[in-house]
Amino acid sequence: MSSEIEELGEGHSPAAWTLVVVSLLGIALGTVAFFLEIAWLVWVGVAITLIGFLLGWVLGKAGYGVGGSRVQHKEH
Repeated sequence: MSSEIEELGEGHSPAAWTLVVVSLLGIALGTVAFFLEIAWLVWVGVAITLIGFLLGWVLGKAGYGVGGSRVQHKEH
């Protein structure tokens, strides 16, 4: 049994940042639209949030996730 634990990282990758930024924009838009009672814009915010998660997943599969082949690794 190996005593080494694989470090997964802290999510510092283009895929993770894209997911967070796009999803936060969708959540912010949906929140403002909810406050202003614009139902269709709330759903646009939901769609943008889901697109953010989809983009993060696709970029992760394309090698831009933590430990991905297209990410420049930095030594700490």
